[in-house]
Amino acid sequence: MPHTRAPIAELKIGFIGAGRLGRALAWSLDAAGCRVHAVASRGAARAAELAAPIAHCLQYPAQRLADECDLVFITTPDGAIQAIADELQWREGQGVVHCSGATEVSALAKAAADGAMVGGFHPMQTFADPAAAAKSLPGSTITIEAQGELSRTLLGLVECLGCAANQLPPGMRARYHAAAGYASQYINVVLGEAVRIWQSWGATEAQALPALVPMVRGTLASIEAAGLAKGMPGPVSRGDAGTVEKHVAALSELDGDTARLYRELCLRSVSLALAAGGIDPDKAARIEAILRVPQA
Repeated sequence: MPHTRAPIAELKIGFIGAGRLGRALAWSLDAAGCRVHAVASRGAARAAELAAPIAHCLQYPAQRLADECDLVFITTPDGAIQAIADELQWREGQGVVHCSGATEVSALAKAAADGAMVGGFHPMQTFADPAAAAKSLPGSTITIEAQGELSRTLLGLVECLGCAANQLPPGMRARYHAAAGYASQYINVVLGEAVRIWQSWGATEAQALPALVPMVRGTLASIEAAGLAKGMPGPVSRGDAGTVEKHVAALSELDGDTARLYRELCLRSVSLALAAGGIDPDKAARIEAILRVPQA
């Protein structure tokens, strides 16, 4: 009986679900020399799109895929993962893995009860465009949660993909996924706030983003080179309380919500400035006093 102890290149890998993450991961594994054997999806067009670039990738009903594949990735929406695991028959020795960041591995309890090895495999990357995501996946981090032979297999796949591995203890997936949001969609939110401020004097998003995005790239480069604290720019990092005071006044004139978000974000930056040594406790206290003044 095939199982995950086979060499990685010989494993029959199947995907249940052919959404954006499933397509990007399947294409990436195929490009890395892995054997993507089959896909099952309620959307025939999506299944065909996943299978099209992969030689000999078959489109199967979910149970046939589970019967034939050594390692099954469940890449459905989070709410369907447990239902898929519960409705299928699994076998001893095969691996069953979901790719959700927030769903606990316990959602695969039925597969584990049937004798399968279960785990999580979550790429820390964005998947709005599957083809672009497949190209940007190398160098990313993939968070795995598994034990024993399955853990070794998943670590091998991470290596094949040219990625780094992050191993997560049980019970931490929702917390981990929330943290990832700060580095992904909340950048959109923060830039959205900046664009909205530009729009207050008549500028457009098309004018604002070309000016703002290079600053984001520069900040990320500084963080990579020097770390969070020493890589932080801005008036708080250099103890410029006067500029912070001007910011608060200007944004308070604009609207209360904008000023409140600025105050909260700016307060969170004070501890980083202290850690970097850019300000002393007296300057930190002065900045915090400006930011904590009750809004009129």
